[in-house]
Amino acid sequence: LQKSLSETFGADKYSRARKEVLTYMFSRPMQMALYFCTGVLEDETLFHHYALNVPFYTHFTSPIRRYADIIVHRLLSASLGARSPIKMEKEAIQKQADHCNDRKMASKRVQELSADLFFSVFVRVRP
Repeated sequence: LQKSLSETFGADKYSRARKEVLTYMFSRPMQMALYFCTGVLEDETLFHHYALNVPFYTHFTSPIRRYADIIVHRLLSASLGARSPIKMEKEAIQKQADHCNDRKMASKRVQELSADLFFSVFVRVRP
């Protein structure tokens, strides 16, 4: 797939834009990751990461980027004994996770609509 896409991109002034749009469009159908509090789920198989094929997985990036990452950093730090435990009930943590998921989905939808608009303009002006 990557090889055929690379051939499709071409080498003209629109090649970079074509690459970004097509790569994005092909990755859109992938299931989006969701934040959740492990304390509210009883089925540990839900902690599995399909692509990495590992039974337990957590993901976070720099805590300056997203609130969910700040929570994960704090929980991980507390579990390692580097800081005091967070004084939040698991239900409150799940509520925060749900809110982060809602915002992430809304952001993704706006991004998709923007890409669709760009693509339609691109196709219209392209000879």
